[in-house]
Amino acid sequence: MLLFDQHLSSETPATLEIAFTFEERERSQLRFHLPDGQEAAFRIERGTTLTVGDKLGTTDGLVLEIQAKPEDLMEVQAQHPLDLIRAAYHLGNRHVRLQIGEGWLRLPSDYVLEEMLIHIGVSVTKVIAPYQPEAGAYGGGHHHSHRDQGEFHYEAKLHHFHDH
Repeated sequence: MLLFDQHLSSETPATLEIAFTFEERERSQLRFHLPDGQEAAFRIERGTTLTVGDKLGTTDGLVLEIQAKPEDLMEVQAQHPLDLIRAAYHLGNRHVRLQIGEGWLRLPSDYVLEEMLIHIGVSVTKVIAPYQPEAGAYGGGHHHSHRDQGEFHYEAKLHHFHDH
């Protein structure tokens, strides 16, 4: 079995590309099959989420480029921006992970949330598309920058108040 356990620079040329669901890209270990049927796995740092374009390598020099597999999603749109903000607020209160685009929100299909969103007054359409939700205010997972060979990890900074 091939093991992809080296996180590589985004400039590294890929040997192959494979699409994974968001849930699969969130896992620290996953077994899968290459297009030729060969068994493979990736092992990454726990808490890291693979994003489109990430590159993983083997000790033999194979380079896997991560792609996003299309998934069943709901796309939320509204005639008024305030209604879309209201929808995002209510989904955030339920800790729903959202992909945010210009004029739309995407989330995994869920009939309970769909009913809530329709009740709020926004439109909900079923779509099949790649899913890459926001990482959150404190980062959570893998992010790209020009430092540390393409990786940067956010850390929550807490402000401590002192009596003077």
